[in-house]
Amino acid sequence: MVGRVIDIATDGRHVALNRGFLVVSDGGAEVGRVAVDGIAALVTNAHGLTFTNNVLVELSRRGIPVVLCGPNHRPEAIVWPVDGHHQQSGRMADQIAASTPLKKRLWAQIVRAKILAQGATLAAVGARHAGFQLLSRKVRSGDPDNVEAEAARRYWPLLFGPEFRRDRDDPGINGLLNYGYAVLRAGVARAVMAGGLHPGIGLMHANRGNPMVLVDDLMEPFRPAVDLEVWRLVREGAAGVDTAAKTALARAMVLDLPTAQGLSPVMTCAERLVASLARAHAGEGEDLALPLPRLPLEG
Repeated sequence: MVGRVIDIATDGRHVALNRGFLVVSDGGAEVGRVAVDGIAALVTNAHGLTFTNNVLVELSRRGIPVVLCGPNHRPEAIVWPVDGHHQQSGRMADQIAASTPLKKRLWAQIVRAKILAQGATLAAVGARHAGFQLLSRKVRSGDPDNVEAEAARRYWPLLFGPEFRRDRDDPGINGLLNYGYAVLRAGVARAVMAGGLHPGIGLMHANRGNPMVLVDDLMEPFRPAVDLEVWRLVREGAAGVDTAAKTALARAMVLDLPTAQGLSPVMTCAERLVASLARAHAGEGEDLALPLPRLPLEG
């Protein structure tokens, strides 16, 4: 389902449920409402927010993730529904049983798609990008040569200038990237949960303290789409995460990407990717449904 990512970024707001609507109030006065049916994810990014238990239960029942962000706009927690798919137990059993060689082959597909998407983003902004197709062809099963990291070292300076360093704790461009990735992570988390997969059983990410390693695996090919939106915001004068930037980045899950079926929103692409991963775990093919690189003119 393609829905709206709702961002609550004003301090002291109260969130409640009323007749199928998510209602936001301030000091007892309603300031906004949205139908729960149209919500893809809820991102909270402010101090002093309060929620009713009914909100969290209803969103969980519908498989809608609630992302709790810290002061640096990074997700600190995601409320994960217990029951996300009618075949959930079977799909999780397949995940656990998946062999290491299979995971490595699947990871290689994801890395290749990410590198091609990075090259397409560079092409869209008029930067040098010719070497990224060659890099993608160098990726072997499991990416033992860490071509992903080599591509990243080339990518960031070409996109944001030679002085830019990707640092999750820095403000400015890094803060914008953090926020865009938080929205993306929420959307991919929803796709994983709705697809009956366990977000804590990953392909390559293996941090034992990260409960969303699979989400972090699967969001990789979509990151360059967020990077392009951040590049546009910076070019228009954005210096950090303000209200206008949040509004723009909250649309990350409805950006259209090329696929074998034509243009599709990121949310739909993520759902197809999760479904193809579940089939791969079940031994029903190993080709992941990944987005295609954008053409330069699609910028």
